[in-house]
Amino acid sequence: MMVIYNMKPKTILFPELLRFEWDRGNERKNKEKHGVEQKECEEIFFNDPLIHLDIKHSITETRLFALGKTREGRYLCLIFTVRKECVRVISARDQSKEERSAYTTHKRKGKKR
Repeated sequence: MMVIYNMKPKTILFPELLRFEWDRGNERKNKEKHGVEQKECEEIFFNDPLIHLDIKHSITETRLFALGKTREGRYLCLIFTVRKECVRVISARDQSKEERSAYTTHKRKGKKR
């Protein structure tokens, strides 16, 4: 199971997703604007990401954001949705300082359990 951490003390679960669906325009934008490759986006889902509901941008569909790290150690922030059991990445970029702090704090807490 993949765990989604909400800002509230509530935890939501959904089955681990193994498939990805790519929009060519978003894929190109992520590469050109932020230098993020498709495979890097996929990697963070298999490396214990921190996932939150993106309430602000969940107007027409549920959007989520994931903070995670690639195999090469790059810290990324992804905005994505789930459609028909597929992860669809909308946007990908390097984490901000605040996001990286939240992610590393989460990882440290997880190791103490």
